[in-house]
Amino acid sequence: MFDFLSKKFSALFDSLNNSTLKHEVLNSVLTQVSNALLESDVPYAIVTAFKAELTQKLANMPRDKRLKPAEQIMKVVFDTMVAFMGGQQYTPVFTYPTTIMMVGLQGSGKTTTVGKLARLLATEAQKKGKKHSILCASVDFYRPAAIDQLEIVARQAGAMFYRATAQNPVEATREIAAYARQQKIDLLLLDTAGRMHVDQLMIQEVKDITSAIKPPHTFLVLDAMTGQESLAVAHAFDAAVGFEAAILTKMDSDTRGGAAFAFRYALKKPIAYGAHGEKMDDIAPFYIDRAVGRMLGQGDLQTFAERAEAVIKQDEQDKALRAMASGHFTLFDFAEQMDMISRMGSFAGMAKFIPGLGGAVSDDELQRGEREMKRFRAIINSMTHKERIDTDLINSSRMQRIAKGAGVAKQEVGIMLDRFKQAQQYAKLLKKSGFFKGLFK
Repeated sequence: MFDFLSKKFSALFDSLNNSTLKHEVLNSVLTQVSNALLESDVPYAIVTAFKAELTQKLANMPRDKRLKPAEQIMKVVFDTMVAFMGGQQYTPVFTYPTTIMMVGLQGSGKTTTVGKLARLLATEAQKKGKKHSILCASVDFYRPAAIDQLEIVARQAGAMFYRATAQNPVEATREIAAYARQQKIDLLLLDTAGRMHVDQLMIQEVKDITSAIKPPHTFLVLDAMTGQESLAVAHAFDAAVGFEAAILTKMDSDTRGGAAFAFRYALKKPIAYGAHGEKMDDIAPFYIDRAVGRMLGQGDLQTFAERAEAVIKQDEQDKALRAMASGHFTLFDFAEQMDMISRMGSFAGMAKFIPGLGGAVSDDELQRGEREMKRFRAIINSMTHKERIDTDLINSSRMQRIAKGAGVAKQEVGIMLDRFKQAQQYAKLLKKSGFFKGLFK
C-alpha cells in the first residue's frame, strides 16, 4: 500500500547523503515531502497543515554531529508523521459481553472483515488463555447472497452464525441481539447493509439500527483504494451515527497510501486495524510507527516477524535452524524452507517489510525469483529419496530425467543444485563461525 510513498521518500533521503543542513536544503525537503503527499492523494489542506508542522520541527531541529544530515532529517520527518497520524497505537477495549457494529459502503470488504475481526479477536483471547463465544450476523437484505456470504465467512473464521427470520433490518437486529443474549454470546459482530455511495436511506437505516440496540462499538470499514473519497465517506458516517475507529481494507493493493496518512488528522479518529489480503488471518492492528516506517522506506521488520510466527510454527522454525546448525543440510531441508517462505506470501509482499529492499528490487525481479522458487520445488519433487539425501548421485542422465519430470529445461536442474550447494556452504560457514553456539540446549 505504501510503495509509492516509500519510493518517493527513499529517493529523497538518498539525495541528501552528501548534503548539509543549510536553509535551502531544508526548503527542498519541505517541497519534496509536500509533493509526495499530494501525489499520494492526500488533500491539499491536510498537506498544508502537515507542512506547517514539519517546517517548525525542522527549524528547531537540534544539530547532532554524530548523525548524517539525511539521518537527522529523516528522524524529524518520521517523528512528525507519527505525531500527525495520532501518535500512539489505538487499541480498542472490549468489556464482554459486547457488540461491534460494522458500517461502510458496499464493496469495501465489510463482510469479509467481519470474519477476519472475529478470527483476530478469538486468537488474541486464546493467547491470554481465554475463549470467547463469537457470533456473526447480518442485516444486509439488499445485496444478493450477502447473508449467505457471511455464513461462509463465519465458518472460515471459526465463529458462530445466526440467520434472522425477520426481513426488516431493524426487527432483524433486535432478533439477533435477543438471540445473542439468550445464548450468552460474548461478542456479537453485526454486519450492516452498504450501498455503492452514501445515501439517506442507508444512513437512516444505520441510525435506526443504532437506536434499536445501542452497540458499544461501531467500526467503519474503509476501502484504502478510494483515496480522498474515503474521507468523505467517513465524515458522512461520523455525522450520522458516529463511530469509534476505522478498519482500513485492501492495504495490499497498489493504492498510494494517502487515506491512511490523512485519516486521523481529518476525522480526529484512529485506524484500529488494517486488512491486507484474502485469508482470514490477513488482518492486524494498525501500528502508526510501523506504517510511517514503511512510508519512509524503512521497512517493517517487526510486522514481518509477527507474520512469520503466525504462519510458521515454532517447531518448524526450530527444525530449520537445527538443520542449518547440523552441517548436514539436505534437499529435504531446502524444500521445507522454500515451503515456509511460500506460506509467508508473495516475494513482492515480503519485500515491502524489509528495509531498503522494497524500492531497490523491481517487481519483475521479485516475480522472477518467485517463479524460480516454484521451479526449484518442482525439481525437488521429481527426485528420488536417495537423490534428495545425496545430490552427488545426480549425474547428467539423472538430471535429464528430473528435468523431464519437473517440466523444466535440464540447465534449470543445474541452477537449482548450484543454489542448494551455496546454501550448504553458507550453513557450514555459520557453524564454523560459532553462530549457532548456545542456541540449543
